[in-house]
Amino acid sequence: MAKRRVVVTGMGAVTPIGLSVDEFWQSIKAQKTGFSEITKFDTTNYKCKLAAEVKEFDAKNYMDAKEARRMELFSQYAVAAAKEQLRMPGLKWIRKIRIWQAVPLEAAWEPSAIEREHTRLIEKGPGRVGPLFVPMMISNMAAGNVSIHFGLKGKSINVVTACATGTNTIGEAFRAIQ
Repeated sequence: MAKRRVVVTGMGAVTPIGLSVDEFWQSIKAQKTGFSEITKFDTTNYKCKLAAEVKEFDAKNYMDAKEARRMELFSQYAVAAAKEQLRMPGLKWIRKIRIWQAVPLEAAWEPSAIEREHTRLIEKGPGRVGPLFVPMMISNMAAGNVSIHFGLKGKSINVVTACATGTNTIGEAFRAIQ
């Protein structure tokens, strides 16, 4: 019986300490931390004022503005990381075959979507809640948006298991080829 193996075919990173694998790795070697004061929302009524936010990310560097408006940040990060991964040497064949992808995410949704639409609901009524609210915020849209953006076919899931995400993703890949 032929052995089947899981192979990591490329890497991409959008993190609080680097917007690419190289930046991320250099920051790790320099022992940088991504924690700083929260800037993405008002923390006045919160005890916690620190977070590891991704900073200086500009979706226009990875996709067109219309596409970005239809995605929450976590999906934009996934597309940006996938873009880096697909540019790695040896992956030119990727669109020609049916592939299986698992998108590992440490944070799978943004509470800002819920807060934004809740405010619209209260202030303007149910008819003003965005029609793309649910499709934009559900966690599997990260993998879905990667598939849509790059025209990928085949099984597509995202794995959200905090610190175990990378390991779980490799396990899912192994089960997919069994």
